[in-house]
Amino acid sequence: MNQEADIVTSNRETIADLRELYRAAEGRAARIRLISETERALAGADGESLSEVLGECGQRLAFFLGFKKAVLLNADDTGGLPLTAPGPYGDIVGRMSIGNLDSIDPIADPEDREAARIQLDLMGAAIDRVHREREKADLLAALQDRERSLERLVERIFTAQEEERRRVSHELHDGVAQTATALVRLLESAQIGAESRQGGACVAKPAEIARGLVSELRRVIAGLRPTLLDDLGLVPALHSLADGLEADRCKVTRVLDNDETRLPPLVETALFRVAQEAVSNIRKHASVPCDVSIEAHLAPGSERILRITDHGKGSAAMLSSKPPAPGSQVGIDVMRERMAGIGGSLMWKPGENGGVVVEARLPGD
Repeated sequence: MNQEADIVTSNRETIADLRELYRAAEGRAARIRLISETERALAGADGESLSEVLGECGQRLAFFLGFKKAVLLNADDTGGLPLTAPGPYGDIVGRMSIGNLDSIDPIADPEDREAARIQLDLMGAAIDRVHREREKADLLAALQDRERSLERLVERIFTAQEEERRRVSHELHDGVAQTATALVRLLESAQIGAESRQGGACVAKPAEIARGLVSELRRVIAGLRPTLLDDLGLVPALHSLADGLEADRCKVTRVLDNDETRLPPLVETALFRVAQEAVSNIRKHASVPCDVSIEAHLAPGSERILRITDHGKGSAAMLSSKPPAPGSQVGIDVMRERMAGIGGSLMWKPGENGGVVVEARLPGD
């Protein structure tokens, strides 16, 4: 009888142990499910859905701890379980009100207490992450606004410069050039009379001097603001620069897009000024006449490239070990500033076989 009683007692203890193990396993499974579901929910939370997701996670934790309701509170509210940001400082970024709990210390089961701590840490980390993402977005938006403001400012500066050039060009044309032309007519009449009185010989020829003045004025006017650029666009204006070089007996190779699509005025002006400065440098430093290549690839959507190459002697100064004299490269600096102002870049370097290569690049749309 005693042996049978011992067996029954042993079976009862085994069943009790099994039940205890089962309950423990169920508890661990519940804790794992609580944490995994929270991780999954918080991973997809953003600024708009965060509050709702945090409420669901808090309610899940309340049920796990045996309470009916959880309420999400602000960081500066009193009471509730603190939600802290990760890191050494542990800043409180929110609170979760569950029953009368102000901390996890009253939770009796150590494993439940640890699960609750992990849950609260996950929620705090999610709040901190979303706050940081919002701050980054706000900072990026502020930087973009600042960049747009700077672009508008640069555009207004360049536009004002070009408007001033246009005004001076018109005033020179309508005022000084017309007066000089009238002077040429008077001097020609006076010269004819003087020659007739002196038998056709006249030492001084003021009419030729005045005529040269008119030609110089017209050249200055064209340099200030070419009408071709306003009326027809960049490519015809580049052809005009090439025609001028050919008039100086340069051999010019042209590779210019035939696309008639007009670029924004600021872009056309900047690229033309680069070409204008490059051509001016060729006349000053390349020992004209020389071979010149003018390329312009301006198709919409792709990178826009303007390249002007000469095979003159202009690279000698670049290759010199002496530093450039103050003010000797102002034109190049201005070209770089113009391209930077429209989001582009400028390269100015010696050519492989002598001469200089000027290349302006502007990213595509």
